[in-house]
Amino acid sequence: MASEMQRYDTNEDDEEMGMDVKEEDDEDDDDEEKNAAMHAMAGFDGVHGSSSSSRFQHHQQYQEQPTPGGSRRCRPVEEKERTKLRERQRRAITAKILAGLRRHGNYNLRVRADINDVIAALAREAGWVVLPDGTTVPSRSQPQGTGTAGGTSTTMVTSLSPHIPTQHTPPAALKSMTSGFQNTADQSACQMKSVFVPSSSPYDSSSTARSQTSAIVADGQVTQNDPFLVGCVDSIDKQVIDMHTKLQERDFAGTHYIPVYVMLPLGVINMKSELVDADGLVKQLRMLKSINVDGVMVDCWWGIVEANAPQEYNWNGYKRLFQVVREHKLKIKVMMSFHECGGNIGDDVCIPLPHWVSEIGRSNPDIYFTDRAGRRNPECLSWGIDKERVLRGRTAVEVYFDYMRSFRVGFDEFFEDGIISMVEVGLGPCGELRYPSNPVKHGWRYPGVGEFQCYDQYLLKSLNKAAEARGHSFWARAPDNAGSYNSRPQETGFFCDGGDYDGYYGRFFLKWYSQVLVDHADRVLSLAKLAFDGTCIAAKLSGIHWWYKTAGHAAELTAGFYNPSNRDGYVVIAAMLKKHGAALNFKCAEMSMLEQAVDFSEALGDPEGLAWQVLNAAWDVSLPVCSENALLCHDRGGYNCLLEKAKPFNDPDGKHIFAFTYLRLSPLLMDGQNYMEFERFVKRMHGEAVLDFQS
Repeated sequence: MASEMQRYDTNEDDEEMGMDVKEEDDEDDDDEEKNAAMHAMAGFDGVHGSSSSSRFQHHQQYQEQPTPGGSRRCRPVEEKERTKLRERQRRAITAKILAGLRRHGNYNLRVRADINDVIAALAREAGWVVLPDGTTVPSRSQPQGTGTAGGTSTTMVTSLSPHIPTQHTPPAALKSMTSGFQNTADQSACQMKSVFVPSSSPYDSSSTARSQTSAIVADGQVTQNDPFLVGCVDSIDKQVIDMHTKLQERDFAGTHYIPVYVMLPLGVINMKSELVDADGLVKQLRMLKSINVDGVMVDCWWGIVEANAPQEYNWNGYKRLFQVVREHKLKIKVMMSFHECGGNIGDDVCIPLPHWVSEIGRSNPDIYFTDRAGRRNPECLSWGIDKERVLRGRTAVEVYFDYMRSFRVGFDEFFEDGIISMVEVGLGPCGELRYPSNPVKHGWRYPGVGEFQCYDQYLLKSLNKAAEARGHSFWARAPDNAGSYNSRPQETGFFCDGGDYDGYYGRFFLKWYSQVLVDHADRVLSLAKLAFDGTCIAAKLSGIHWWYKTAGHAAELTAGFYNPSNRDGYVVIAAMLKKHGAALNFKCAEMSMLEQAVDFSEALGDPEGLAWQVLNAAWDVSLPVCSENALLCHDRGGYNCLLEKAKPFNDPDGKHIFAFTYLRLSPLLMDGQNYMEFERFVKRMHGEAVLDFQS
């Protein structure tokens, strides 16, 4: 640890920063506590014990200067107040910078990000590698060392150079999901889930396949559970050398053609059903067409089209939009959005449910999903009213069908011309098939397990009916020991290892809870198939990857996926989609694109393992699989990760995804190097040979 501390110079800038941090506590007026805090801060900034002591003494002298008479006087109160005011102003400026970077710069900064996070994000965008301990090196350089067998190579960088190949011997294509687990918790997480996992790809710097427990994130950031980082933390600060071998990019020339769609901005149609900034959109569509993008994806918001009264549909803005898209000879993938927009990560507009639905909700709030505390979630309608005539004489399913039928009739020419290639049907919050178990508006934060959402009167009535049918009427209740939104599995009696989730009552409840989800999708998709006969329909499934390496898979359970380690919960969903001839659109955060490495490690998440379980469940029943990126991506490393998922390396059956949707169209995507990288990504998705845009 001493060697790591020696890397930092004890200069005047450090001392100024120490004073600023010391003065940041507005409520602490006790000089002794401040001096103690400064003593700790000096040690954190990387100086030896002696220098830390001298720095502490320096600040004492600064605060209490001797008077000519030999006594000491305290710093004037006015000076302290001015310092506090300056600190408040600095924090206000920092907050505005963070807000601007999140909204306009597409930086994925955590809620409590500080100036270090901003500097790290800017450095990574400029091509630098920033390690968790703050070590910053050029992207073409890395600390010396290699990963251990079965672990993850730490030489993964954002820009993967194709110039110098690495020698590489792929292992067998089939392997168990339990390979590479570091502990018993990891191994128990995937018992009875042996699925196909692609063999080692050209992105691995060693000959072993990437471990399912690896945690490389975008821009070269490595998690603390990486074997190299744990074993060589003392040597990282001693030497940084140039990489002698650069990673070879996989050649996708001649591979399957995968159509690429680009998701249009959420607010492309305003609340008056008018097209926003048509001229700007035309310019962007021309640029997309010039690089052979296949089409765009559009959200058709229920809250806009049927806003004012039941069965009064206003499609004017969407008709104008579709005409513009058709003029550029692009396809359209349509999303039937029966949920509200706003309040979730990435939402930059607010589109509520129709006004007339909200009026019904004020008098009958049980039409919304409800948590244990009785809080209603107006993001979408509860599945308990699918067959209840509480929406002005119609059931929820009838409302959805009338909306879809109106769209099919109003846009018949676009269907007949083949402009509309696919219709994705919204089945829950964010348009995804899941319960709203992790609402940010109710205080949920990653990686909390979430809460069961079955406390409205209609779902409770369904639960009571199921319990009576089972012969145990006292089971007509939700678990009372499942914790709260931000609980960890081991903190609860229901989700902990050996907890109630695997008991008789737990299995009954989870089977009912997940069956409500499947039944809802079954009902809505059966009507969607009728409304859009002859057109491909799809359903979106989100990847709830945190706590995947635990036995209970708590976050998946509260979301409605009955997928503990001893049961495959996605096979039932795949079979239901197969029955309706629907495609599966799977969205899951890629492990190498995650930035919160420490949180990811602590949450025992495994997006890679979850992705392959879902994909294999779909492919086993010959289900078409679409995909989209869950996180913003503009760099080559992220694109390579998406390509690997789209076209698995060494798959014995040549499986690949059916279509890909990019999230999302923005000025940043159209800018300079980002645009060139995206063009390169599209060509590789199409199976074309590409030129290397990066030197």
